[in-house]
Amino acid sequence: MDTELLKTFLEVTKTRHFGRAADNLFLTQSAVSFRIRQLESQLGNDLFSRQRGNVHLTAAGERLQPYAEAILQTWGRAKQDVALSDSHNQQVTIGASPMFWEFDGISDWISRIYRDVEGLALRLESVPRQSMSKKLFDNSIDVAITSEPPKIENLQVTKAKDFQLQLVSREPNCTMEKVKSIPLVFLDWGTRFSVEQSRIPALQKTPIMHTHSSRMALDFLINSGGAGYLPSPVIAQSVQDGLLFPVEDAPVMEQSLFLVWREDSEKLDLLESMLAVPFKQLVESV
Repeated sequence: MDTELLKTFLEVTKTRHFGRAADNLFLTQSAVSFRIRQLESQLGNDLFSRQRGNVHLTAAGERLQPYAEAILQTWGRAKQDVALSDSHNQQVTIGASPMFWEFDGISDWISRIYRDVEGLALRLESVPRQSMSKKLFDNSIDVAITSEPPKIENLQVTKAKDFQLQLVSREPNCTMEKVKSIPLVFLDWGTRFSVEQSRIPALQKTPIMHTHSSRMALDFLINSGGAGYLPSPVIAQSVQDGLLFPVEDAPVMEQSLFLVWREDSEKLDLLESMLAVPFKQLVESV
């Protein structure tokens, strides 16, 4: 199967518009339509319902989407692996939720791994936490970064770093009493965090922003105000610069980052060398 057909399918899926997909792929709209027809012909099913101003996936298209994403991800890994040279002859794929790639210190850790482990080529993937275990077991990723390690046999888990989630606001000298009248920004940090936040009476209200992105939550709080729990490695610089302030009497939630990999990984020796590099630069608290 031509992977360009799958790329085009996913772009139309994302934009829900043949014209916008064509612009993003630097193609003509007729070329995009032709590719989709080719793919539909190969699969024997319509993938999109085409109504004026309303392009959406059919049931067949919805079933194809996760396979298309997996095929393109695997093909990307294969191309990188085959292209390894004498000087870069070992590839490791690290998966993490997008919010973790936003942490100050993660990029420094990646750079130190590259420097300290000879011959290493790295591939970084954004992976939803719900898919982390599956990606490890089907070898789509070699190691995962997560705050909620799965309790599954044959997975090795090690703690990488402790940090905190802190309630912050743009207003100085803010208290929990004041937070009751301030709009809420909700960073979706996972089940355990949601349960803990649900026990705080002042935060029991509909958020004006619900997001999985730490950076989006941070920028919104700085630019538009409100209050929300954010990880200390993300807010440290903004607190230091006086752009955000911890809510004085708010509970602090302790969190940890974990590294997870398969015990039977064929790259176990390489992973152990790589994972020996600590998260030195992550800020623990502010």
